[in-house]
Amino acid sequence: MAVPRALVLIFCILCCYAPATSSSASSGDFLHCLSANIPAQLVFTQSSPSFTSVLVSSIRNPKFLAPGTVRPLCIVTPTNASHVQATVLCGRRHGVRIRVRSGGHDYEALSYRSVRPEVFAVVDLAHLRAVRVNRRAATAWVDSGATVGDLYYAVAKASNHRLAFPAGLCPTIGVGGHFSGGGFGLLQRKYGVAVDNVLDAVLVDAKGRLLDKKAMGRDVFWAIRGGGGESFGIVLSWQVKLVPFPPKVTAFIVPVSVDDGAVDVTTKWQEVAPALPEDLFLRILIQGKVATFQAMYLGSCDALLPVMRRRLPELGMNRTHCREMTWIESVLYMYVGSGAAIPATDMLNRTIPMDSSYKATSDYVVNAIPRDAWAEIFAWLAKPNAGLMILDPYGGEISSVPESATPFPHRAGVLYNIQYMNFWAAGKDGAANKKWIREFYAFMEPYVSKNPRQAYFNYRDLDLGENVVVGNVSSYKAGKVWGEKYFKGNYRRLAIAKGKIDPEDYFRNEQSIPPLVPHH
Repeated sequence: MAVPRALVLIFCILCCYAPATSSSASSGDFLHCLSANIPAQLVFTQSSPSFTSVLVSSIRNPKFLAPGTVRPLCIVTPTNASHVQATVLCGRRHGVRIRVRSGGHDYEALSYRSVRPEVFAVVDLAHLRAVRVNRRAATAWVDSGATVGDLYYAVAKASNHRLAFPAGLCPTIGVGGHFSGGGFGLLQRKYGVAVDNVLDAVLVDAKGRLLDKKAMGRDVFWAIRGGGGESFGIVLSWQVKLVPFPPKVTAFIVPVSVDDGAVDVTTKWQEVAPALPEDLFLRILIQGKVATFQAMYLGSCDALLPVMRRRLPELGMNRTHCREMTWIESVLYMYVGSGAAIPATDMLNRTIPMDSSYKATSDYVVNAIPRDAWAEIFAWLAKPNAGLMILDPYGGEISSVPESATPFPHRAGVLYNIQYMNFWAAGKDGAANKKWIREFYAFMEPYVSKNPRQAYFNYRDLDLGENVVVGNVSSYKAGKVWGEKYFKGNYRRLAIAKGKIDPEDYFRNEQSIPPLVPHH
């Protein structure tokens, strides 16, 4: 990882390391420290001709390109661990905080912007993107800067489509953020979420140390698997357990309009989908007056048809809807939402259209929503400036893991989770679209989880609350407002882990875990 000269330089920084408070922050001294310890071509200051292109390289939401967005002092693009360690140590010495970006999908862009004026740097992990598959052991090491698509493609290629990994649907998501927030997807009912299958990790902490699972300790290793890795340090890579997979799976996409019974089928789906065999994942995307049922089944069309006829005949799914394909093809088919099979190499495409800005938030449903409420929900989705909702079913493995096993607490008792999204043309302010999503979220309150009203950390939403900094440390009490929505009873344990690894709250943002140091 680190060359000897780099290690010597890090040792030199460590020897003269003295934490600085933000009041004594020196941007110039920080940049000078970086230039002395990291190759110049890996550091982009605001005056660099390439600064803007590097900054926007993985911005996924055009609204964060707006002129008023608080930009980083510089962007560091490390190619090995020593560069990350040096950046942390320079930042600690000169009072400059660091934010970490892997794929740029953070819904609130906290990986590369600050809500309020602040001097900070970004460590962009895009160059740390290797995937090393051990087919015999059915494991892989994947760097945080890799995308989910990079991981899926490497695993499928190395195993001839016989191994897979349970994570998200969108191929351009960065592994670092996705894993550290939980990471659910099409295989969650069969194999759980991504963090249920993490074996080890490598982390740079606030002291610039390079720590593996053993060195970081049980509590911190627990915390980074679903509690948001950026609160505890910079996770550089993850060792994951790969899962066995059939060479062919069956996918289908069946749209049902309101006029054709979408309200009734959706109402019944709530009870059926979480109780289906764990080999079958059946989600719904609702937009306008159409509910689109999307499924992946770990088996053949012949085996799937009788299950669908018996469990959800109202959907009218038949043989013409079946698409038998490889796992990689099925992910792309579901991601795009229609059409013919897409080449597996499209998994490696990191570019996405930047023509729409968006706002998103989430909910969890523990009791089936009544039919009359669904009729109202479909009416909301047919309003002007309306967005969409995605329903992902639970049951199976994701629901069998104890709430406290990982920070990701949404387990037994959850029927499904909801993602709400709304889009508007890039360059517009989207006021009407944001108003719709906030009003619809308020309308849904009686029908979703309570005390707390749960939310998924990877669908980050600052409307749920923000940190309050008291005495240069984020307040544990203020953080409970949003923290218990994401983490339920695990929030306190996360704060204690933060208190062990980063008691001075160096790694922080508007929704990072505050440190809690228990008084004995």
